[in-house]
Amino acid sequence: MTSAWELLLPAASAPARARGRALQAALREAVRSGRLAPGTRLPSSRDLAADLGVSRKLVTDAYEQLTAEGYLRSGRGAGTWVGDAVRAARPRARDLAPRSPGHRADFVAGTPDLSLFPRSAWAAAQRGVLSELPHEALGYPDPRGLPRLRAALAELLARRRGVVADPERIVVVSGVAQATALLAGVLHARGTRTAGVEDPGSPQHCDLYASAGVATVPLPLDAEGLAVGALRGSGVRVVVTTPAHQFPTGIAYSARRRGELLDWARSVDGLVLEDDYDGDFRYDRAPVGALQGLDPERVAYTGSVSKSLAPGLRLGWLLVPEWLADEVVARKRTTDLGHPTLDQAVFARFVERGDYDRQLRVCQRAYRERRDALVAALAEHFPGSEVTGIAAGLHAIATLPERYGPTERFLARVTGAGVAVRSLAEYGHGVDSGAAGRHEVRLVLGYAHLTPGRIRAGVRAMATAARPAASRVGAAGCSRGVSVRAAPDQ
Repeated sequence: MTSAWELLLPAASAPARARGRALQAALREAVRSGRLAPGTRLPSSRDLAADLGVSRKLVTDAYEQLTAEGYLRSGRGAGTWVGDAVRAARPRARDLAPRSPGHRADFVAGTPDLSLFPRSAWAAAQRGVLSELPHEALGYPDPRGLPRLRAALAELLARRRGVVADPERIVVVSGVAQATALLAGVLHARGTRTAGVEDPGSPQHCDLYASAGVATVPLPLDAEGLAVGALRGSGVRVVVTTPAHQFPTGIAYSARRRGELLDWARSVDGLVLEDDYDGDFRYDRAPVGALQGLDPERVAYTGSVSKSLAPGLRLGWLLVPEWLADEVVARKRTTDLGHPTLDQAVFARFVERGDYDRQLRVCQRAYRERRDALVAALAEHFPGSEVTGIAAGLHAIATLPERYGPTERFLARVTGAGVAVRSLAEYGHGVDSGAAGRHEVRLVLGYAHLTPGRIRAGVRAMATAARPAASRVGAAGCSRGVSVRAAPDQ
């Protein structure tokens, strides 16, 4: 019990006005932490006051307050005791952010190189904003976002992605996930109960629509994009797509398929949600413009800075058709009362001063170099493999020859060697995407977050782990090199 009283001594030396609150807080923490166990009899208020050198009234008030809260119990003439109602454990702050568990190499797609974040330029933008932002701007913002940022985004997206960007129909969001959830909620309120998703495709699309009560219908792809026949036969009137660089297959929708998709939307009075998650990163030519630019009333467009700056900024945008704008804005208002003002103002300044364009150029150079390193490493260590899809984005599809299969055994071997990698099949939603009858190992390889050296080391580690499976057939006579087959030029 002596050690418990030691916890109370700092309270006795607190400033006079704060001494009572400090004593109550110290007693409360001693009970919560178990230093004062249930059933412990406390000293009389007179004795404790004498030990601590404080007034008896201060101790009496503390006992009465904690008795009222349930931490202590007392009876006339029976003294004061620690109550038995407290079962709180010592609080601890856990970090539930996704983290790599320390693999030798991690090829899981979706993560940019966070070391490329422009700390100096961002800090300069913050200083500039804090020096110029008027006091009233720190109040509750327009739920659509700061007019300054919406205007900057309208210019940026029209110039770089070819969208029809009316600042009045741009909603600043915390990322593509929030944009999708907002739209799903509005559509559900309008009576939508099903939405189509690409198969294979991003798992988050299914999860986000399900959270709004909208079931997802997997729709297969072909070489040109979403298979329109299956789309028409599905009965859905909403579909989620990644037409500029389909995730995860890496194809770009053909011009013909883009037109067919819009024809479908018009014929069923439907809506296409365009997730432009990495549309700025094309390495062999200028990026394909956004689908939204062809029909702004049938396409809702969303993107973010998660691949270009950092996902931790939680900053993105949603362009909505005019007929949905008011409902999306109303839902955004009730969801969070608007995106943080300072973050919006900093990003607006970052865009206006050309810093964002410079950042995109830095990332594009780095990621193109890493894709080249991946292709070269596959050619050296997996002869006969093929890289498919367009030269773009932060991941590539690699198809390894049959001698490295079956896929389950390959994945077990490389995982055991400390290499994290996923197969294309893991992104499927249940529809046969052309994998039936195929025995090659088809991998989705993320490379943007890895240096060229780590890419080469990771591919070498995969090859070493997979060699026992390959040696059953033998590599004699196998052609060296890797085939790089792009989708038809879109």
